[in-house]
Amino acid sequence: MSFSYNSFWIKRIVILVSFIIVLLILWNTYTFFQRFKEEERMKMELYASAIKEMASNPDSNASFNLEIKVFDGIKNIPALAVDEEGNFIRTNNLDSIKSKDTLYLKKQLSLMKRQNDPIVIKNTGYKEYIYYRNSDLLYKLKYYPLALLLILALFLTIIYMVFKSNKIAEQNKLWTGMAKETAHQIGTPLSSLLGWIEILRFEKVNEMYVNEIEKDVDRLNIIANRFSKIGSLPDLQKNNIIHETKRVFNYLESRSSKQISFFFDTSRSNITSRISVELFGWVIENLIKNAIDAMAGKGSISLKITENSKNVIIQISDTGKGIPKSQFTNIFNPGFTTKKRGWGLGLSLSKRIIETYHKGRIFVQKSELGKGTTFEINLEKE
Repeated sequence: MSFSYNSFWIKRIVILVSFIIVLLILWNTYTFFQRFKEEERMKMELYASAIKEMASNPDSNASFNLEIKVFDGIKNIPALAVDEEGNFIRTNNLDSIKSKDTLYLKKQLSLMKRQNDPIVIKNTGYKEYIYYRNSDLLYKLKYYPLALLLILALFLTIIYMVFKSNKIAEQNKLWTGMAKETAHQIGTPLSSLLGWIEILRFEKVNEMYVNEIEKDVDRLNIIANRFSKIGSLPDLQKNNIIHETKRVFNYLESRSSKQISFFFDTSRSNITSRISVELFGWVIENLIKNAIDAMAGKGSISLKITENSKNVIIQISDTGKGIPKSQFTNIFNPGFTTKKRGWGLGLSLSKRIIETYHKGRIFVQKSELGKGTTFEINLEKE
């Protein structure tokens, strides 16, 4: 609880600090941009004054030296000079080869008009207009905030992933602890029930009833073992897939509605694979129970086991309501459920058991709305 409370405030502080950083970056960049823009304007006005001075005193060495100094100061600012009729008079800091093309100059002039107002030089009898565009430095500065924002976004993404990872780890730890505690709590009444079963046999109670009770007690023991294995790497051992699947299938068939028909189909009696018996049985149980729910307690379930050169293939089909194709992947996400009651953990656990622990595959092989669904499991043969 303490970690969740602290992370709640830490995330908000990080968001607030990030927001302030973004504002500072944007404000400082805007300030620098305006300052540089003003400086470039002053340079161009000085350039215009030098041109006017040269026009007034063409033979003056002082004017010539002044223009050279001014040109050095604006060597990064592209500029164009045109007369009152729009004829090009001179260019500055433009591509010398492309500048011979009038179309190129017109495009540059159009760009300059959009960026800055012209500087007017009034000479005797005519006017000259100097247009210029932003220097490369100013152009780069304009997009500098975008680069910083991308870096900040990456930084926030990393922080988010760290927090999310910590949250998932905390949740996994909580679920693992609850599962192991559940297994521990179930163990105590199980031991007591085993004792009562022996007493019932001693009292000569109908053996059929005792056997059925014993089956359910064994079932509870299997469930307790499943919960105890959550959060730990299972011990995979060589087992007969046909036998283990049939055992779970028969148990669920005997305790399901008589309005559901069960069909078990295989041409083999023994196909071996390295599995955890408890966890593998859990997957088969989840898929069959989901099939029963999808059919609302009435229909047929078929389980077919085949093999190829590498894998054993288990297909579980029902005649239920089906799954939209858009949800084929989502149904394996934790919390996803179409039931009014349910946690949406069954298929998520099944996927983790098959793909993470057993290195196999589980997926929706086919489904048609109103006709049914087929799930398929592929496990590597031993």
